[in-house]
Amino acid sequence: METSTFKLQGMSCASCASNIEDAIRSVPGVSNCNVNFGAERAAIEYDSKRVNLGQIQHAIAEAGYSSVPLQDQELITGEDDAEKTQRLRKFRHLRQKTIVAGIISVILIVGSLPMMTGLALPFIPMWLHNYWFQLILSTPVMFWCGAEFFINAWKAFNRHTATMDTLVALGTGSAYLYSLIATLFPGFFLAQGLPPDVYFEAANVIITLILLGRLLEMRARGQTSEAIRKLIGLQARDARIIRNGQELEVPIQEVQIDDVVMVRPGEKVPVDGEVVSGSSTIDESMVTGESVPTKKQPGDEVIGATLNKTGSFRFRATRVGKDTVLAQIVKLVQQAQGSKAPIQRLADQVTGWFVPVVIAIAILTFIVWFTVMGNVTLALITTVGVLIIACPCALGLATPTSVMVGTGKGAENGILIKGAESLELAYQIETIVLDKTGTITEGKPTVTDFISNVGSAHELNLLKLVASVERNSEHPLAEAVVCYAQTQGVSLEEVQEFEAIAGSGVQGRVAHEMVQIGTQRWLSELNIDVQSMQAEKDRLESLGKTVILIAIAGKLHGLMGISDALKPSSIQAIRALQRMGLDVVMLTGDNQQTANSIANQVGIQTVIAEVRPEQKAAVIKSIQNDKLGRSRPNPKGRRHAKSTIVAMVGDGINDAPALAQADVGIAIGTGTDVAIAASDITLISGDLHSIVTAIQLSRATIRNIRQNLFFAFIYNTLGIPIAAGVLFPIFGWLLNPIIAGGAMAFSSVSVLTNALRLQNFKPKAIL
Repeated sequence: METSTFKLQGMSCASCASNIEDAIRSVPGVSNCNVNFGAERAAIEYDSKRVNLGQIQHAIAEAGYSSVPLQDQELITGEDDAEKTQRLRKFRHLRQKTIVAGIISVILIVGSLPMMTGLALPFIPMWLHNYWFQLILSTPVMFWCGAEFFINAWKAFNRHTATMDTLVALGTGSAYLYSLIATLFPGFFLAQGLPPDVYFEAANVIITLILLGRLLEMRARGQTSEAIRKLIGLQARDARIIRNGQELEVPIQEVQIDDVVMVRPGEKVPVDGEVVSGSSTIDESMVTGESVPTKKQPGDEVIGATLNKTGSFRFRATRVGKDTVLAQIVKLVQQAQGSKAPIQRLADQVTGWFVPVVIAIAILTFIVWFTVMGNVTLALITTVGVLIIACPCALGLATPTSVMVGTGKGAENGILIKGAESLELAYQIETIVLDKTGTITEGKPTVTDFISNVGSAHELNLLKLVASVERNSEHPLAEAVVCYAQTQGVSLEEVQEFEAIAGSGVQGRVAHEMVQIGTQRWLSELNIDVQSMQAEKDRLESLGKTVILIAIAGKLHGLMGISDALKPSSIQAIRALQRMGLDVVMLTGDNQQTANSIANQVGIQTVIAEVRPEQKAAVIKSIQNDKLGRSRPNPKGRRHAKSTIVAMVGDGINDAPALAQADVGIAIGTGTDVAIAASDITLISGDLHSIVTAIQLSRATIRNIRQNLFFAFIYNTLGIPIAAGVLFPIFGWLLNPIIAGGAMAFSSVSVLTNALRLQNFKPKAIL
């Protein structure tokens, strides 16, 4: 299966998005499709062996819309100059039509005041309400300013579908046609005992208001992608590289892996790399959300688009183009913005049958009013009002616009949310499980104690054996042991038969000696007596240190106490999570005593320790099924009927299965690529306060979506009956189609404006 993104053109409402989805899903080989009306893009998952992009494009064209497949690089770099020019031209053209239609509509309204009020108004010239004059003025508005409505409606008719343009064309076309007949054949109406009234001003004002609504909508929708544009705008345009001993300034697109790049004070780092000479402090806030500049020295990694503050340095490029951290962030945010939240399903279902039902209601309204009242004018007014006031656009925009703004805001705060479903699930989290090493702690352990029973004369030789084996492991504890040995001036030897036992330890043969280093449980399983150093082990563990035991040739020879400092943010962040009503659990492979000591320091009550990597996913599943027998606080006074919504936070390879099993997997961005790939949310900075921010953002976004859906549903629930004249005795004045047109335009703009309020989101301190 492959995934591609298409840029779409020609959509006018949420019904168009639904039509495109149906057309794409009907293509054999397409397994899934999400059309984002707000972003005007389609994310398509398909079997490349059964269908190609050309066939998908053909299906979209058959549905009456145009599309362009976007490559990864195009997604990352954003719109080019040609696209930007085209977008601005479209906006200016729409603005021009809106202004022309608005001016003519004002003239027509003034000219129609005597008819609308039933009063003789001497200050209004007679020629202004002359029917022929109004016909001449209104025709350009109908067939130039409003041409797109009729063209799109005709295309939809040929495809046997209906869209918002269908409703507008039917409503304004009916009013214009009725007025045209009244102008050309007034005698026909007089013979029937009917006044030959005209509604040119209503048709024109409706078109003007809808054009104004779309103009404001276009502008607002542009703002929903502001976060993406900001991220793309962070990129440096040029890079200063050293090739063949010469300093060259080239566009960043020409930087290659292993190029040596020079960065001066005040310049942006062009691409990702590793410092080879020089030192400086770098402001990484635009990518990680961390406000404090980071010190960089040879061997440290630098991220493209970050700002060099003080010194100059040179670095070797390790990731360029679409592989840079910034490019991956942009891609993830765009994927998230193109995804659909489960809460949107109801709106999609309603949108699918909305327009045909509205047309049926409009026909029924005309029949009832004409039959009951015998008044063709009132029947026409109510019918046009129903057609115009109905707006599926508000329903279609309610969820995707909030998701676009919310995920973009997350990226600004160093939080990458992979999809709308993850954003919605984060809102429902009840229990949050934290890994210890690298999550609650710094993940940079150091050896603080080395105790042996071999005598001081042989301690360095024992350390050499231990460090030689640990050098072959990638575990953070192994790295701590090797670093300690280097500080003691120990030279390392080659290891044979090396083996890492996940969650237990490592072993290998050094100078014909079998060296085994690991947990007490593992050595006991190997029938090695570990009781001789039990007192020292217990003492170190009571201080919150991790203890590893050392055995040579099947006999215990020593132990090491390793300390991993708490992250400065851990205590406050965990306290904030608990005050948000979340049950916080610590899950670790460390021994129970050490785990309890760390948990006491940060205020965690529930500790699950001595868990092997392959067991972590099973533990998460038990918590989801609520089988731990714990009494969980639930501030909302409810429990899930099926399972507890669990989030897992981790940073290592051994956390990946648990991250995948959890309802919401949250990876620390400073961790491994495997953990990040298995997660739903990535915290770039590694600061636990980002978890609090992510949940707050999720809650704010879902609250915003619910507000939008409420506005959209209540608008149509109340608007259509009022327009149909159900409340005629009370709200008879609301039957004017002009009011219906204004209300319709207002509905979409109000939803977009409410979604844009999320741009003001700021994390709240929880004391």
